[in-house]
Amino acid sequence: MDAREYNRQAWNAQVEQKNEWTIPVESAEISRARQGDWRVLLTPTIPVPRDWFPSLSNCSVLALASGGGQQGPIFAAAGAHVTVFDNSDRQLAQDRMVAEREGLSLTTVQGDMANLCAFADRSFDLVFNPCSNCFAEDVRPVWRECARVLRPGGILLVGFTTPAMFIFDGQKLESRTLSVRHSLPFSELTDIAQEERQAFIDKSEPLMFGHTLEQQIGAQLDSGFVLTGLFEDRDPTNALSKYMATYIATRSMKSADA
Repeated sequence: MDAREYNRQAWNAQVEQKNEWTIPVESAEISRARQGDWRVLLTPTIPVPRDWFPSLSNCSVLALASGGGQQGPIFAAAGAHVTVFDNSDRQLAQDRMVAEREGLSLTTVQGDMANLCAFADRSFDLVFNPCSNCFAEDVRPVWRECARVLRPGGILLVGFTTPAMFIFDGQKLESRTLSVRHSLPFSELTDIAQEERQAFIDKSEPLMFGHTLEQQIGAQLDSGFVLTGLFEDRDPTNALSKYMATYIATRSMKSADA
């Protein structure tokens, strides 16, 4: 199976199913952003600290794997020059819909987050990547490409799933038992039974991949980034969140000599 193509179709279906990460922002939120009052999420519930961002006025922002009509239009309303890049054509259509509705200027580009060849070196001041690299088989080329397209001193903001999320079964909120089943790194493409994978396919749910902290953070550092901030978050719908944080957000800066 081509995981990227399958996940493109699955996310297109998620738009039809009104997944929470596919629902565009309302006009009131755009209006507040135009007045400088805005907030965005990298992880399920905690807004990204405002001091993690450079000034958005005339800032060149790549909203990476960030379609859905949410963060990209807010950045545009706050004064940034925004490119939304996503694997799902239906997710990108949500951003274009909001831009047309609100009179915003933004660009949408479809593609693989591990291949940003559509962009020249040093094209952006900020890359904003909310929780989505769990749909990429390998995150290391993602960080290399982010380093390439960022200007020296540019900022990379990333949200990702805590690796422990992928080793347990029984993570629905009503579950009374969490059992260790999988090892890391983890792939729903190869590490679960065919009938279990088919159940995801039947519901048009994207296939996920669990990456280690070495791949998530260590590979950022190897790609020329310096880690400058980190916070944890919890998914209130997940049983494991009763015991530990299940999401991580990082702020990294591209080294001046990278």
